[in-house]
Amino acid sequence: MLNKKHDSDMLRVPLWKKMNLTVEEAAEYSGIGVSKIKEISNQKNCPFVLWNGTKRLIKRKQFENYLEIQYSV
Repeated sequence: MLNKKHDSDMLRVPLWKKMNLTVEEAAEYSGIGVSKIKEISNQKNCPFVLWNGTKRLIKRKQFENYLEIQYSV
């Protein structure tokens, strides 16, 4: 029988395979601070934010595309 810790580790999806990231995951993934991601995603027409009620999620692919065309953040 597998222990519970091992089971949960097997179910963890790598960040680069997730469709949506939490702000904290997006910060870890990109190296950009949580505060900066929140600041950018507060903009009215932010292309990579997805609101689930009051929970802010970051659309990973759109976030990557956004960062690719930015000179600075």
